Amino acid sequence: MAQTRTSTTFPPPVMEARRWLEGVEFPADRPLINVSQAAPVDPPPLALRQALAEFTVEQDNAHLYGPVLGNDDLRTELAAQISEHYEATVSAEQVAITSGCNQAFAAVISAITNQGAEVILPTPWYFNHKMWLDMAGVKTIDLPTGDDLLPDPDKARALITDNTRAIALVTPNNPGGVEYPSNLVRRFYDLARETGVRLLVDETYRDFDSRTAAPHDLFQQPGWEDTFVHLYSFSKAYRLTGHRVGAIATGTLLLAEIEKFLDTVAICPGQIGQFAAHWGMQNLSQWVAGERDEILDRRAAIAEGMPRLEAKGWRLLGLGAYFAYLEHPFDIPSDELARQLVIESGILLLPGTMFMPAHDTAGKRQVRIAFANLDRAGITQLFDRLQALSF
Repeated sequence: MAQTRTSTTFPPPVMEARRWLEGVEFPADRPLINVSQAAPVDPPPLALRQALAEFTVEQDNAHLYGPVLGNDDLRTELAAQISEHYEATVSAEQVAITSGCNQAFAAVISAITNQGAEVILPTPWYFNHKMWLDMAGVKTIDLPTGDDLLPDPDKARALITDNTRAIALVTPNNPGGVEYPSNLVRRFYDLARETGVRLLVDETYRDFDSRTAAPHDLFQQPGWEDTFVHLYSFSKAYRLTGHRVGAIATGTLLLAEIEKFLDTVAICPGQIGQFAAHWGMQNLSQWVAGERDEILDRRAAIAEGMPRLEAKGWRLLGLGAYFAYLEHPFDIPSDELARQLVIESGILLLPGTMFMPAHDTAGKRQVRIAFANLDRAGITQLFDRLQALSF
């Protein structure tokens, strides 16, 4: 069979990992600990679900097409909240709503690249970004990070060519969890502006950043919209993963190009999800603050538990938002280790090989733990099982 756009990339990693569970039985005294996916497993709060039910029953427009770039009320609310959060001025016309943040990334890439263009991704990378670049015919240029998992703008500069169209960052990072310092993000912005490429910053986990101040000052820069593209998701903050609601903030000229992509893929974002995001933004700020506090406490539990894993040779490389990124001590590659963990320890996690190019062997020593759905007791149980491992 001839090569196709989809055959140029790898299978969806989370779906591949789920297949490792087939035929495996987990005894009642050792249930499966699933730390493979960064998605809330609980539904939205009851008040939001009730509001959704009323909207679905009472409003005819809940079932109709809407504007391609999203509903005006949600765009206006998000622009206002971005402006407040980043101490800047962002207008509704500079915001678009998408069917999830993955679609936001795909739409932006489609609007700024052509066949053979290049995009720089720090590694370990978010695998869906790599998958879309593969399928779009865009060459991924990997930018290795060090032990701190922070990318170096000077090393990125050396990778920029006439074909480079963008640098894509994720902060707080997936898979590494690390929060990129404000001055580091600014250095990447300055580099992108100087060299004429776009800087994409995926801030899906912004609501769980441990910092209380604005995480960067890019929205405050004159003409930011000509260089900076902000990506966001409502899925994590309001538990709306199944409703697929994301967003883009950038210049209106680029949004006009993005609109072409969105119109041909989904026509418009779903009305029910948009209503949920808007209602959540207007009514759930205190609830989201509580969710953030809980995630930060679980992050603290990971840090507190690490010494006993470090005594066994593990190393914590990154921690934050939903993720802990670790180096394992065993003399087997992480993709093999991950499969054995399902059978021998009842743990489902993702190996670092899923976040690295094949030529980078560092991924064979690394694993990602998505801890957001584990409370402190669950984290203790996870660490008990990891501590007991011997290969």
